[in-house]
Amino acid sequence: MSNFKVFNSKYSFSTKGEIDFMDLTDVVQKAVSKAGINTGLVHVFAPHATGILVLTENEYGLLSDIKTFLEKIIPKHERYSHPSNAHSHLRSMLLPPDKTIPVINGHVEFGTWQSLIFIETDVYPRQRTVIIQVMGT
Repeated sequence: MSNFKVFNSKYSFSTKGEIDFMDLTDVVQKAVSKAGINTGLVHVFAPHATGILVLTENEYGLLSDIKTFLEKIIPKHERYSHPSNAHSHLRSMLLPPDKTIPVINGHVEFGTWQSLIFIETDVYPRQRTVIIQVMGT
């Protein structure tokens, strides 16, 4: 008989608007611990048209560079057909709304400097939710 399990949870939070960062690293580890899964995967999904999940270092200078990068590749003040927040949608098309990370010995295997960060690309503060699914044994 298989002891494969799937554990689902949701985490909700508020953002401050464009471009805001929310570190979800500890939230994901707590979900894995609660799931009681020792070996497997954790998949985190942001079901939003203007939200991004990235694995990167949570360091002020780098987060500032990410803001600058997003503004350079898809400027806010260009002419777009979609009203008010086309740039938000276009930015979220470039980076994925989900990440899958290994779970080993009950711990999420983040790299040495990695954090899981949600990036709000919309122009207004929003209430956001991520779905955390832990799978394994």
